[in-house]
Amino acid sequence: MDPQRTIKFAGADVNILGTVVKAGSLAPDFYAHTQDWRYVSIFGETVGKVRIIAAVPSLETGVCDRETRRFNTEAANLSQEIAIITISADLPFTQKKWCGAAGIEQVWVVSDHKEMDFGQKYGCLMDQPRLLTRAVFVVDRQGIIQYAAYMNALGDEPDYEAVLHAAKAALNSGG
Repeated sequence: MDPQRTIKFAGADVNILGTVVKAGSLAPDFYAHTQDWRYVSIFGETVGKVRIIAAVPSLETGVCDRETRRFNTEAANLSQEIAIITISADLPFTQKKWCGAAGIEQVWVVSDHKEMDFGQKYGCLMDQPRLLTRAVFVVDRQGIIQYAAYMNALGDEPDYEAVLHAAKAALNSGG
């Protein structure tokens, strides 16, 4: 069992639930809702691809908005064999509306709102607000985590260059 982790949310310490995953370990598959409410295996839908998985608290916040837009822009320069998935606890119809307004077409935005399957399996579930904490993972084609970064504060953005480098390295290594 992982030691108790906390993060500040609305000025208070909030417990983070779930198992922390690390580079070199097998990535657990997880299920999430698509914007049309299908409940799907994310790895099943992205078989054969390197995956960048970005967990965000809510697309309706400034940092999450900026991060998702940045990954959407970066996707244009990446191989089609790299899937970028953003996951939040926002409801699918909220995600669909936000993506439409933001012009997000390169990033697959999915919802962990109901089961919190991803949040629990990747150690990203904030207990009381039932939101995800910010984290980014790169998973190779064989399902091995090549990069894992948990942000220390909800307002911290990921190291985009490190994430993109890890994804390109996983793609080029055949991983």
